[in-house]
Amino acid sequence: MTTDGLPPLREVIAAHGIDAKKSLGQNFLLDLNLTGKIARAAGDLTQSTVIEVGPGPGGLTRALLFSGARRVIAIERDERCLAALAQIAEHYPGRLDVIAGDAMKTDFSALAPGEPVRIVANLPYNIGTELLVRWLTTRDWPPFWSSMTLMFQKEVAERIVAAPGADAYGRLGVLAGWRTQAQIAFDVPRQAFTPPPKVTSSVVHLTPRAVPLAAELKLLERVTEAAFGQRRKMLRQSLKRVGGETLLAEAGIDGTRRAETLSVEEFVRLANGLAAPA
Repeated sequence: MTTDGLPPLREVIAAHGIDAKKSLGQNFLLDLNLTGKIARAAGDLTQSTVIEVGPGPGGLTRALLFSGARRVIAIERDERCLAALAQIAEHYPGRLDVIAGDAMKTDFSALAPGEPVRIVANLPYNIGTELLVRWLTTRDWPPFWSSMTLMFQKEVAERIVAAPGADAYGRLGVLAGWRTQAQIAFDVPRQAFTPPPKVTSSVVHLTPRAVPLAAELKLLERVTEAAFGQRRKMLRQSLKRVGGETLLAEAGIDGTRRAETLSVEEFVRLANGLAAPA
């Protein structure tokens, strides 16, 4: 038995015949020291409902509950994992709800209405970025979540936290920087997973800005798409189809600059200078 009184994860995987499926973007994290570190990076969970996506055999789920999470809602589409998760639910009566379903079809804001929510997950690689963008672009702000602690491939994590001037800075960095404060908490070596992915992973912690700079999301997306779609070109060229020189002049931005040099505030100025689409 382990410190939480449940069988070692390798035994759980063997007992239930759960081999990681590439088609589901699965890489299982079996090191309970690391899953505990992720849970701690999420902060004090004792007053929160934690939403976890893709728990697999439940390594992180166990760490979240052992760390004192008031309640965990785990969304898992792989039916092979449900029996292992049921064993955890039995061990922590009334504190784990397992939803057998597809995270991409889930209305996350409806899972725990009125409760403080933290999202903590070792996200499946194939849907991680799409889910993050969904959570960042939720209509109501402040959002339904009070923080997100998520694992990504390191390359994606660097794009999320990138500052102007960095090679990784792009549309994702502008979006994350506009609505949140994001930082990489720590890296996780590939050898920590079963099977080991080809790349290092990183845990990113995001907290929402209470009052992001005023901008319409659709317009901000339009201007960042145009600017970074031709990132090697000067802005007066890359922004031609959305207003070009006129838009830049109104925002007080030099048209000879390139997209990766602009701050989030400058992108917001450009978005606000765009006429709302008909």
